[in-house]
Amino acid sequence: MSHHTVSEGIVISPIKNGTVIDHITHGEGFTVIRILGIRNSIMNVTVASNVMSSRGGRKDIVKIENRELLKSEVDKVALVAPDATISIIRDFKVTDKKNVDVPKDVVGVIKCPNPNCITNTNEPVPSHFVEHPRGFRCVYCDAVISKDMVGQYI
Repeated sequence: MSHHTVSEGIVISPIKNGTVIDHITHGEGFTVIRILGIRNSIMNVTVASNVMSSRGGRKDIVKIENRELLKSEVDKVALVAPDATISIIRDFKVTDKKNVDVPKDVVGVIKCPNPNCITNTNEPVPSHFVEHPRGFRCVYCDAVISKDMVGQYI
């Protein structure tokens, strides 16, 4: 098949099977790759950054060949790209497309920025954050991470 995405003179080849993450907050495409743990992978990954969005403004797009994201991975993506859409591609066709839902309760994913928090000591306590008007709040020490900074703590 030769359906290509063309944006501002950039041609992005289609993938036969895998996942396309679209409408990622501009500049967060590489953060998405990092939090999915695929930076040292042999998978074919395409990151398009600073692309004009049909919704207006700029966005990043990530295409991952031969991999479909798990629910836990989609939740991580939602933390840094709350407006993202996830499309599952099979045989060059979109077989499933959904918006991400930002989790309201996040356990063991975000590292607390407070060095004195119990989750950063030798105690076997996983981090636990809940949604907060400004971002996410640690349930143990009340530290708040703003929505635009959360990617640095995943």
